[in-house]
Amino acid sequence: MEIQRIPVSIYAEMTPNPAVMKFVANKMVVDVDHVEFHNIEEAAISPLATELFHFPFVKEVFMSSNFIAIQKYNVVEWETVTQEIRQFILDYIQAGKPVLTGTPKGAQTAESEEAPAVDPLEGLGDIELRIVDILEEFVKPAVAQDGGNIAFVAYENKVVKVQLQGACAGCPSSTLTLQQGIKNILQRMLPTLVDDVVPV
Repeated sequence: MEIQRIPVSIYAEMTPNPAVMKFVANKMVVDVDHVEFHNIEEAAISPLATELFHFPFVKEVFMSSNFIAIQKYNVVEWETVTQEIRQFILDYIQAGKPVLTGTPKGAQTAESEEAPAVDPLEGLGDIELRIVDILEEFVKPAVAQDGGNIAFVAYENKVVKVQLQGACAGCPSSTLTLQQGIKNILQRMLPTLVDDVVPV
């Protein structure tokens, strides 16, 4: 019986952050929640990210499930390099080359058989757990569509601290997203418990 291979396709998608382009595949790219590389040294566990950093305009690489978001330096316009990057990623994945050769710190793969890492939710109180649930269910899918991620950091004195990653980090509209999006959702779902949402 012959195994039927599904052709790989990659399309490019703009994000609200003009410095970031999202390259979406029709298959899983990584089997971790997300991984972010700020430079070629951090990318040692990702041969694909390492290769992408060889493009002189690549500033950061963010990978999550079926997409790769690339932040560029302001030395080129996306219109001049998008097709080249899209084709590079497509050829790389079609060749069956490894995207990750190691597990990012703190990440658990879907296929990991080792003992799970320390539960990041351990030690959180009821309010913090409710905030994390709201972020996971209502916010994370929306920021992932924009090529980013959001991580809960802390809750103190009715202030929620979050970390914006991928396309969301440094995005000109991230302040608006935090204030009018995330803050409003949390205040609506947790009345009297949230006064503000701030990035760290």
